[in-house]
Amino acid sequence: MDTSRISSFVSGLWDQEIVPQLMDYIRIPNKSPMFDAQWREHGYMDQAVKLMEDWARSKLPALQGATLEVVRLEGRTPLIYIDVPAQGTNGTGTDATVVLYGHLDKQPEMTGWADDLGPWTPVLKGDKLYGRGGADDGYAIFGSLAALLALRDQGVPHARCVILIEACEESGSYDLPYYVDHLAGRIGNPALVVCLDSGCGNYDQLWLTTSLRGMTGGNLTVQVLEEGVHSGDASGVVPSSFRILRDLLSRLEDQETGKIIPKELYVEIPEQRKAQARKSADVLGTAIYDKFPFVEGMQPTTDDLTELVLNRTWRPQLSVTGVGGMPPLESAGNVLRPKTSVKLSLRVPPTLNGAEAGKFLKQLLEKDPPYGAKVTFALEKDGSGWNAPVLSPWLEETVAQASQDYYGQPAAYMGEGGSIPFMGMLGEKFPQAQFLITGVLGPHSNAHGPNEFLHIPTGKRVSMVVASVVARHFKEATKA
Repeated sequence: MDTSRISSFVSGLWDQEIVPQLMDYIRIPNKSPMFDAQWREHGYMDQAVKLMEDWARSKLPALQGATLEVVRLEGRTPLIYIDVPAQGTNGTGTDATVVLYGHLDKQPEMTGWADDLGPWTPVLKGDKLYGRGGADDGYAIFGSLAALLALRDQGVPHARCVILIEACEESGSYDLPYYVDHLAGRIGNPALVVCLDSGCGNYDQLWLTTSLRGMTGGNLTVQVLEEGVHSGDASGVVPSSFRILRDLLSRLEDQETGKIIPKELYVEIPEQRKAQARKSADVLGTAIYDKFPFVEGMQPTTDDLTELVLNRTWRPQLSVTGVGGMPPLESAGNVLRPKTSVKLSLRVPPTLNGAEAGKFLKQLLEKDPPYGAKVTFALEKDGSGWNAPVLSPWLEETVAQASQDYYGQPAAYMGEGGSIPFMGMLGEKFPQAQFLITGVLGPHSNAHGPNEFLHIPTGKRVSMVVASVVARHFKEATKA
């Protein structure tokens, strides 16, 4: 395989077709169902599916025998299923299957975008494409097909490949298990799973994701009155719903340090992951936290870089991501409010059972409510994390060489703090599969936040790496 030709082919396809397609995709506000309850009526999800479907279909003739179907189970978000048959030397092929995964649904708008940027307005600045969803994870279907097309361009053999693009990952992938079960007979037993929905520590080398945290959370509500009353009359008599809520959160989180208190939400961190965290800290240095837009004078939780990596990848952490029951400042009168609600997002360690963590969290917050207040925790999500199996020697060698070929630097390994429910699901269903988890979400790319961008050179290089890995996988599969 000519890697320079792979580079030229992929780069040209990105420049000529993929970047323009991604710009059109960014314009579509196809928010995940959790953030758009009327997604069916609005039709944005179907628009995004149609955009990707049309482009992918235009490439099927070059992938002889490939088929595409938009699968729609009743009451669920759609899924794009592409089946690319094996391409072997003299047509020999192999029965092994490679699954390439991505998603097309998006996070909501979020505030704070720069004046010349916006979530649904694609803006190309140098090598960065700004807008919601380009990096997380709209590029995945394009990058996956670019890799396979690059192999076909040279006649390089590869195993059968199945591309799965779901539409509710940002809502916890609750539809995906139904599709995996529905398509199980067609998917088969994958030997290699490629996921392009992860992050990278920098844009200088290939980063492989070794673990993903799980996630649980929901809406915590404390109600003390049937309606608001004059604060001058009630304060000191009626306990504040905000104070009670603050007290309940202290059961979960140490307000001084941010450390999660219950031991039930921790796991023993494997020694290999500790060693990888130390190495990542050495490679990245202060870039571990410099990438965040701290206000002047603000510091990270600790100056121990290894501990920061482990906090982000293997320890539970709480974020309060929304508030209800509070009027905006300009409308806030002297009223003791009847209730306060917050949306909680609790990241849990990769090997902790997400469902059990959710049950524990609900019990912790609802039991023995102070003053007899009405306390409810409505659980919204509870996905388990994922810890990668040991890489086969061939895969470790291939990613090392691919990083040198396309980045000119050695590959690096680090866990990610986010969640990709599909990985845990496939890890359970296919324990013998090898996993290549990588992505383009590097420093300042700010997925889920304002000013999200896709670093185009990294998108290209990730596509090139996938081509090399799929090609090498074929060689290994045909040895067996």
